[in-house]
Amino acid sequence: MLVLLALEPAGCDGARQRPAGPSVQHLGGRRQHALFQHADHDGSLARHRNAGKLDLHSGLRIPLRRRDPADTRPDCAPQAITNRPPAVKRFRSASKTGAAGAGRYTRFVRRYQTYLIRQILGPFLLITAGLTAVIWLSQSLNFLDLIVNRGLSLATFLYLGVLLMPSFLGVILPIALFCTLIFVCNRLTLDSELVSFRAAGLGPWRLATPIMKIALAVVVVVYAINLYFSPLSYRSFRESQFVIRGDYSSVLLQEGVFTPMGKDMTIYVRARGSEGTLLGILVHDTRNAARPVTMMAEQGALVRTEDGPRFVMLKGNRQEIDRDRGQLSLLYFDRYALDIGQLAEDQGDRFRTARERYLDELLNPGPGEDDQKNRGKFLAEAHQRLASPWYAVALTLIGLAALLSGEHNRRGYWKRVVAAIGAAFAFEAVALALVNIVAKNPPLATLLYLNLAIGIIVPSLVLSGVRFWPRRRSRPSGPEAQAAA
Repeated sequence: MLVLLALEPAGCDGARQRPAGPSVQHLGGRRQHALFQHADHDGSLARHRNAGKLDLHSGLRIPLRRRDPADTRPDCAPQAITNRPPAVKRFRSASKTGAAGAGRYTRFVRRYQTYLIRQILGPFLLITAGLTAVIWLSQSLNFLDLIVNRGLSLATFLYLGVLLMPSFLGVILPIALFCTLIFVCNRLTLDSELVSFRAAGLGPWRLATPIMKIALAVVVVVYAINLYFSPLSYRSFRESQFVIRGDYSSVLLQEGVFTPMGKDMTIYVRARGSEGTLLGILVHDTRNAARPVTMMAEQGALVRTEDGPRFVMLKGNRQEIDRDRGQLSLLYFDRYALDIGQLAEDQGDRFRTARERYLDELLNPGPGEDDQKNRGKFLAEAHQRLASPWYAVALTLIGLAALLSGEHNRRGYWKRVVAAIGAAFAFEAVALALVNIVAKNPPLATLLYLNLAIGIIVPSLVLSGVRFWPRRRSRPSGPEAQAAA
């Protein structure tokens, strides 16, 4: 309308002048006339009056009133806009009802969440695999010497290593998620993607929603590991250790070391010969405390029989002391077979450590002396299993509160990254210290949950906009600084 009024002369008859130039095709299929095609453009709106409508750049069609003999109003009287483009109609209807706009916004939020979940899952799985491999290798080094120098099979080595994985995987997952969060958010900030999401109307909690979904999924996985897979795998690991001690005793014998075989026998081996033979053997047997026995032999070997393992010694002697009489009996032999199958402990009577027990066994230990003696360790382990899965949520909120709260800073977020890492380290250190404290003082178990509550509530408040420190005021510069001075 502004263009139309600017081109009209003082009277209303200016609308009857000749057109300004040929018509041009406008995007979208509408016809639009070039108003300033010729220098002589007097009466350029006559064609539009004859056509009965005018298309402006906005695409709105404004019908011009045709002369009605009974109408006494002038031709230039304003008319209502009765024919709007479909896009404008949809926009105006959406602004009234809000349904279409809400649908488009919901689709945008879903696409954002899907995009961010994809951005996080890849690095999260990669970091988890890397940390798991490093810790698994460090734990498996204890069995590597058994393969190289003791003859333990590779399949047994891999089996023992796999049994150890659930015991530390529950600790790795929350830490790996925190590292992934720091990496992905910092990358999105450097690429100005977070700024774009904020400009699109996504607040801190909207931005944090897909990450929190992954954190809750990690909580479920860690609960499954802590309550079932970890005690099951570690119990199998300990049982496999006892089987190896019974069936592969020669594997566990180290050169130049007094190796205990059970509670009542100690074996010393000076060196190993070819084909698994043992040289310079000394065995001290106290299974009969009243008549201890010491045996020495030049060489020997472990032999597996149907009745169990036997330790066969060649060219040696057997010394037995009768403490009641104070006499020493000495026996020389060319070949002597020592039964060591009885040294393997019965799996049913073996004491199970806290890591081998399920949650109900930890909360309700047996009446035995060993169980009552380790009651504090059992309770600390139980509360640790119940609280540690939520460390994923706490660490995630700590990272989100540090990176998403506050205003955008063009200089980077390295200070916030350092603050997030420091807060996460402090949270984990306090949690680890509290586990040791609860093991000695079981009534203090509530401190574990208090630390967890602080790690969740405080970052949530910061992410919601609550400030625990005063806002930093920017210093005036230029003329403002001079006026203030």
